[in-house]
Amino acid sequence: MALQEYLGAIVMEIDGQEVEIESLDVTFKTGRKLVKTMNKTGRAKGFAKGVAEYDLKVTAVIPVSGDIDWGSIEGAKITIYPVSAGGKRTSYLDCFTTDAGSKYTVDGEAKRDLTMIALREVIE
Repeated sequence: MALQEYLGAIVMEIDGQEVEIESLDVTFKTGRKLVKTMNKTGRAKGFAKGVAEYDLKVTAVIPVSGDIDWGSIEGAKITIYPVSAGGKRTSYLDCFTTDAGSKYTVDGEAKRDLTMIALREVIE
């Protein structure tokens, strides 16, 4: 059996500028909604299509100087690509920040916890 290589670490760029991140969580919401109707079976019978969205949760480390103004990001392109060769690049387009917070712990580095939304995903 041949040994498989899996995607590991990633690099994140915002509008072409590399950003130091600790973690990235991407959630795709289909936008579908359950449609409840009154019928003798007493259960829902279908769904309605809605608007899809991509939620990004980013944890970035805070540099001593040159930190990004995370709260003002609008219309950004975020590109994720694997450190090793062979993987595909994924870009999230028309991104904007909805929440930005800071986290400080006694044992670790200062971090930013961010919630962003992207309008489109493109696999290159």
